[in-house]
Amino acid sequence: MKKPVLLFALTLFTLTTLFAQQQSTDTYILLKPDRVFDGHEMHNGWWVLVHGNRIQAVGPSIEIQAPSTAKVMELKGTTLMPGMIEGHSHLFLHPYNETSWNDQVLTESRAERTARAVVHARKTLIAGFTTVRDLGTEGAAYDDVGLKIAINKGIVPGPRIMAATRAIVATGSYGPKSTVAEMVLPQGAEEADGIDGLTHAIRSQIGHGADVVKLYADYRWGANGTAAPTFTLDELKLAVQVASSSGRIVAVHSSTAEGMRRATLAGVTTIEHGDSGTPEVFKLMKEHHVALCPTLAAGEATSMYAGYKKGIDPEPERLKNKRISFANALKAGVTICMGGDVGVFPHGDNAREMLLMVDYGMKPIDVLQSATAINAEVFGLKNLGSIKANYLADLIAVEGNPAEDIKAVKAVKVVMKDGVVVKE
Repeated sequence: MKKPVLLFALTLFTLTTLFAQQQSTDTYILLKPDRVFDGHEMHNGWWVLVHGNRIQAVGPSIEIQAPSTAKVMELKGTTLMPGMIEGHSHLFLHPYNETSWNDQVLTESRAERTARAVVHARKTLIAGFTTVRDLGTEGAAYDDVGLKIAINKGIVPGPRIMAATRAIVATGSYGPKSTVAEMVLPQGAEEADGIDGLTHAIRSQIGHGADVVKLYADYRWGANGTAAPTFTLDELKLAVQVASSSGRIVAVHSSTAEGMRRATLAGVTTIEHGDSGTPEVFKLMKEHHVALCPTLAAGEATSMYAGYKKGIDPEPERLKNKRISFANALKAGVTICMGGDVGVFPHGDNAREMLLMVDYGMKPIDVLQSATAINAEVFGLKNLGSIKANYLADLIAVEGNPAEDIKAVKAVKVVMKDGVVVKE
């Protein structure tokens, strides 16, 4: 009796799976918002027709013809826009006011950190971020690749992930550290130096599934713990050459002017943070087409963890200087990517960075572009970041008009990823 029952169950499972696959490819969904932000401009009275996992048509409502079988989503009072792209995430970290970075790396098991990452991925997706560039597991090895695969298989919900795996640091520059010289501690990134060391580390990380290569061009290893450059210009050039030969882009952590200068001349794709960028460095970045991912929210969060009360206390010097450097980047015309270094602050609150970008001087429409079409272009994400025919159906609907009030991006009503509505 067991064999027929098992056979029936397997047959039913197969038929159900095939039906679900057919349903997803044959399903039409017509979305009727008040307006559409297509990744570049705002359009009033536009609708979007989705077929399977692709956008079939977008434009004025009178031009959109949907089959009678289409599911209609009335989205009055909303703006439909591309699924947002988080440019700087750490899914395997959680806020430092809960547990310090050192203690997360040293005392939390890989199982715990992965469990947290699964929760973080879901929160990120529900917040309207359908893609993330995850720039380092900070001691959790290549587990971001495993999480990416689990999401792609439908095992757990989450955004599309561009994984950087372990990230790469110069020997002796990163942490955790101990004053006991003979103590060997786990590291938050992979140490590598010189031609052979860097080549091996980059190729190894790519072999383990890295979509993007991340290096630290400087870190707090200077005299008295000040930030100072780590890799030489030649080392950074080599890293870019090795990574680009496989089609990978290079993201570089840098907060010093000299680290930024070296990274720019090496030909990296993005510089993360850029706290001490000067007008001269930003001019160089503009000339070499290097984008800045400013991570404003992380700076604000760590200042608040240290006791700063926003709206009550005078702004700390660090944040005042960040405003100046960000203004200089805008003045120089540097391409700005949206990325907050989320993980330093709570996952799901990714849009906090977008509100700060406006507060620091960007126009809301420019911030929307940064979080969609610009991030997609800079990161090499094809068929994402814009609402165009044949693009992947990663779409969100937010209450109100974020081009008038950027806070609307925090009022996410609908999330669709790959043509499937995951929040309604």
